[in-house]
Amino acid sequence: MHTKPVLLVIAHGSRDPRHAATVHALVRRVRSRRPGLRVETGFLDFNVPSVQGVLESLAAKGVQDVVALPLLLTRAFHAKSDIPAVLRDAPPRLRIRQAEVLGPSPLLLRALERRLYEAGLTPADKSSTGIVLASAGSTDPEAIAAIDDLAREWWHTGWRAVRPAFASAALPRTEDAVRELRALGCRRIAVAPYVLAPGFLPDRIARGAAEADVLADVLGPAPEVARVLLERYDAALAPMLASVGA
Repeated sequence: MHTKPVLLVIAHGSRDPRHAATVHALVRRVRSRRPGLRVETGFLDFNVPSVQGVLESLAAKGVQDVVALPLLLTRAFHAKSDIPAVLRDAPPRLRIRQAEVLGPSPLLLRALERRLYEAGLTPADKSSTGIVLASAGSTDPEAIAAIDDLAREWWHTGWRAVRPAFASAALPRTEDAVRELRALGCRRIAVAPYVLAPGFLPDRIARGAAEADVLADVLGPAPEVARVLLERYDAALAPMLASVGA
């Protein structure tokens, strides 16, 4: 019987200490949901340990199989280029499979709603509330399309309106989407950050929410997010185990 592959959560990293603290809180929740699974964390930039450092440490300890999971909500540059490049430089003894990014997932919509309800909304507010789905932004058309699709999907669950917004690289900005919903006649406007951890761009989203009525927290270590991580791990694990004859 083969030892379960290690789950390596790959986070972007940030100069903002809240970022790493939130990533570690999420990883702790993942560990608590599956105590028998070894879960490690590596950062692409700014924070330690680096992804390369974790991979070298795992190889030195005799680990053979790793599922590398990008802590990202959409498939953009980091998932398509940065992370594969880092994994290609891993010690050759490691067998690594890159899992899919977290989004899209119905669980992430539940996490977004959890944060809105924690901020003071209730399910009874849906029909009168406009939502700004505020993401970090990207130059990648696939990532932008994923946010647009998520906004449409979320709107169909009963909110008065849902508009996507972006903190960088794409338009509209959060403040512009808030004003659009106000002009539409929404009784209440809430900004839901579609980001995993605090940092520079989430702070920009918060500033853009100044004219909104409600600002939700980042997704962070929401239980639904932890569940998505494990779902992505399991999905990547099946073919990996088959390839080693498990």
